[in-house]
Amino acid sequence: MKPKEVIKVDRRTFLKGGLLVAGGGLILPKLSVAYDPSEILAWTRYPLKSPKYPLIVQTMRPKNFETPVQYYEHFYTPNEAFYVRWHQADYADKKEDFKDYKLKVYGPAAKKPVEFTLDELKKNFKVYELTAVNQCSGNRRGLFDPKVTGIQWRYGAMGNAKWVGVRLKDVLDAAGVDPKAKAIVAYSSYNPPTVQGQDHFAKAIPIWKAMDENCLIAFEMNGEELPVENGYPARLVIPGWTATYWVKAVTDIQVVFDLPRNFWYDTAYRLPRYKFPIIELWDKDPSAPSVPITEIMVNSLVVKFVNNNTKRTIYPYEVDNTQIKDIKNFARVGDYITVMGVAYDGGYGIKMVEVSVDGGKTWREAKIIKSDGRYSWVQWEHTFKVEKKGVYKVMAKASNRMGQTQTFELIWNPAGYHNNVVQTFNLYV
Repeated sequence: MKPKEVIKVDRRTFLKGGLLVAGGGLILPKLSVAYDPSEILAWTRYPLKSPKYPLIVQTMRPKNFETPVQYYEHFYTPNEAFYVRWHQADYADKKEDFKDYKLKVYGPAAKKPVEFTLDELKKNFKVYELTAVNQCSGNRRGLFDPKVTGIQWRYGAMGNAKWVGVRLKDVLDAAGVDPKAKAIVAYSSYNPPTVQGQDHFAKAIPIWKAMDENCLIAFEMNGEELPVENGYPARLVIPGWTATYWVKAVTDIQVVFDLPRNFWYDTAYRLPRYKFPIIELWDKDPSAPSVPITEIMVNSLVVKFVNNNTKRTIYPYEVDNTQIKDIKNFARVGDYITVMGVAYDGGYGIKMVEVSVDGGKTWREAKIIKSDGRYSWVQWEHTFKVEKKGVYKVMAKASNRMGQTQTFELIWNPAGYHNNVVQTFNLYV
């Protein structure tokens, strides 16, 4: 299919295809093509008005929706296209549900418990701005082989946004944190357990991380108040760490000397020790067989190819974000092709992105075209000339300032975390 062709879908094809959702439940078919999303998405927006663009459904209850890759051509992922991740099926989903919102900070290691309305948070503390990548721990889990259990995210359980809020440290200081405190435990009373007896979804954050000046209690995202689906009225922003710590609609922060038992950090979101080059370890006990997942591994994503001669652009992904590895009928000898994408890590800073067009035999440094601080992703691009007919094996790999780089082989683990394998595309000429 040519990138600029209008996609027409009859009812039978519509009902048999894969799923995209816009707000209340607009469904789209899976299309096995490298397509121009301007046609598909314009067509889908008409039937429903929604605060969210059409997203890829992973589960409906709880809501887990994936961002289509083409939205990552925007440096800041639009709020309307930002992925949605919830663990419990029951949660407040209308802004009026939060009219009595308060944030409470208390616990055995808090000397003077405090609570604040949203307005009080904004008035009582200095407001800061930070750009940071928010990535689900299981992003790209659906690409694991052998398969693992869990939501089968492909490439779209992440986004880059400008967050505005108050420092978590300042709010904790107001509660008088005991110097011997070990951690905070944060959760939302608006997202209770679905089944009686289950643990509340809660996250334990070591006190040294919680007191980092870059951690926020955010109430704005890309210049607007947080969408309900993304944590309204306030959420934690723990930059550099995976989104499991970014508790949405946070209402309770307990400051503790010892961690209470909870499935969501005792059992879930853990990695085999020594599998990954993690610098910020939650638990530094060398005898522990597993450790909580923390920082994001260095990674990159190819978003699109642009033919500078024909002015054609393709996003090499199916509607469900499955990568289309073979790109045909796009380039000719003499054409100049630009590969564009994003790269990010756990906050150490992207040093460079390299692109190969010969399957990794030789590499050329890509141009970084935009960045916004060490927790933000960078946008990059690389242009090459098609010199002859054949297959160009296009690859991109990112490296950070700590010397970490993407892998060529999957580091398999039971939970399906940290998939940062270099992508490969076959460009046929």
